[in-house]
Amino acid sequence: MGIKEDVYFEGGPHVGELIFGLLLGLTVICLPITSGAIVRALWLRYRITSRRITVTGGWMGRDRSDVVYSQVAKVVSVSRGIGLWGDMVVTLKDGNKLELKAIPNFREVAAYIEERAGLEVPVATAA
Repeated sequence: MGIKEDVYFEGGPHVGELIFGLLLGLTVICLPITSGAIVRALWLRYRITSRRITVTGGWMGRDRSDVVYSQVAKVVSVSRGIGLWGDMVVTLKDGNKLELKAIPNFREVAAYIEERAGLEVPVATAA
């Protein structure tokens, strides 16, 4: 009998990234950005549970990466899409990195991962 996993987030990239990519596709120069947004929308899926981070992607969604929180050394996130979504890089203790692109509610997801990994979350102080 397995240990119960509670799902915190499950889904694909934020739909705003696809819309923005399609709008950029109206210019020929931005077609690589458009094709990347379409591929991510079709095949990239995230699953963040109480035990692990799972990223399924690659061609036709055939690649899968699983990371347990004890492997996480650092989480860095950056806002995109006027703050509606963001990109995240999870650095592992062995130096490898796991990229999560266009995560909806990325601030909350990053805080959840940091909490589960036992990382010290910086506290904002008033000056």
